[in-house]
Amino acid sequence: MSGKSHEQIWDEFRDLVNMAPKEIEEFLDTEESKTVGDTGGDGESTGHKSGKRIVEIKRTDKTDLTDDQWDHMAKVVGYIKRHKAQGGPESDMEHSKWRYSLMNWGHDPLK
Repeated sequence: MSGKSHEQIWDEFRDLVNMAPKEIEEFLDTEESKTVGDTGGDGESTGHKSGKRIVEIKRTDKTDLTDDQWDHMAKVVGYIKRHKAQGGPESDMEHSKWRYSLMNWGHDPLK
């Protein structure tokens, strides 16, 4: 668990996860989504799995979120902040692995 309050995590998550659940689901079905990220033994990337969890979290009432979901929200916030800080490519950001990776985590840097 991060040292942040649920309120801080909630606010940052809502600011950084700028894709709607349907947008995330549609992106997760694309080849672009499936070609980025570190994969475990099952062949599905960490970001792809995270995207599915983010959709579930975004469709859950704040008062019904579990501790595990709060922990994942904090992880998502940290990932998006770190990945954005690295900066994307100077050319063709729209079709970059950097952007696709962020989109797996619910953040479209072009929005």
